[in-house]
Amino acid sequence: MAPITPQNLLRHELIGLEAEVVGSPNGSLIGLEGRIIDETKRTLVLSVDGKRKVVPKDVAILRLKLPDGRLVEVDGKRLLGRPEDRIKLRVSRW
Repeated sequence: MAPITPQNLLRHELIGLEAEVVGSPNGSLIGLEGRIIDETKRTLVLSVDGKRKVVPKDVAILRLKLPDGRLVEVDGKRLLGRPEDRIKLRVSRW
């Protein structure tokens, strides 16, 4: 599989990436940051200081740190869906 880039991020596995919630109508989510340890159809699970924090995808704007160190902001609504299905999708430019 090709390395993760901002252009193909939505078609890659997110588990293991560092993530920070930079925007959300739910103020308690903003500023939450940690490593993505699990993903479901509608949520991401972050490991924050050894605790599991569940972040709903549809209300979060995330800043993800790619393995090469680049930071990418993604609207969580673009991540909705089962990870195994999202990886197969053809994604138009964003």
